[in-house]
Amino acid sequence: MTPSDRRQLILDRLEQAGACSYDELALAGRVSTMTVRRDLEEMIRQGRAIKTIGGVQRAHAPSYLYETDLHSRLGVQREAKRAIARTALDLVRGRPTLFLDGSTTCLELARLLAAGRKGLTVVTNSVLVCMELGKGGDNTVAGIGGHYDANSLCFVGPQAEDWAKTLFVDMAFVSTKGFIPAKGTFESSLPNFRIKQIIARQCVELVLLVDHSKFGQRALSKVLEPDQIHTVVTDDKVRRADLNTLEKAGCKVHVAGAAAARKASHAA
Repeated sequence: MTPSDRRQLILDRLEQAGACSYDELALAGRVSTMTVRRDLEEMIRQGRAIKTIGGVQRAHAPSYLYETDLHSRLGVQREAKRAIARTALDLVRGRPTLFLDGSTTCLELARLLAAGRKGLTVVTNSVLVCMELGKGGDNTVAGIGGHYDANSLCFVGPQAEDWAKTLFVDMAFVSTKGFIPAKGTFESSLPNFRIKQIIARQCVELVLLVDHSKFGQRALSKVLEPDQIHTVVTDDKVRRADLNTLEKAGCKVHVAGAAAARKASHAA
């Protein structure tokens, strides 16, 4: 394979995945990682690729690889997110301590918790999740403070991370920007995903709320390993092959269908 052919292969891979590691590209091209690095150095010089930690992403990457303003995401896959939130609500039994991240799916769950649960202690770094849970008045809400991120409406940064390290919740509900069952979750916002990583290490059970559109997608940075995810709640448009991968790995899987979506719509 000529250098030109290798570089076209790299571009094709980046077109499909958005970002790849050196090892992945070396395996695809059946060459050494040093060869891949040399090819990429030339492609980066030409403005055809951008270096990332441990790999590379395509230049002029599509918007899904980057963190988007939360307000712009509130209406995306709304029915699926409501169905997922309704199914996730059924997992909350008794009076456990919970963590909810600042995702739009967890915001849907927060609304349901405020309306239908009492006696919970909920920790979050999301302003909107705090506001939704505060409407019920029957649960204790602890907000993680720190630097305010206007894009995600969350508190992040060193202070927030230090606080998160002191927390040991029963259940952590998080979502993600991209999810590949065999590889884990991916995010673009560095400050926010550090909070998730800390909570994932310290919670008893981590529940990933992820609609079908996130499967097979990557973002700039790897966040959670597959074995850190105990339970996945998704919708009924996800591929059977992805569900099989999760189940074979020992992950508990809950699929929210149309009936759950209708219930969630009535409850909103």
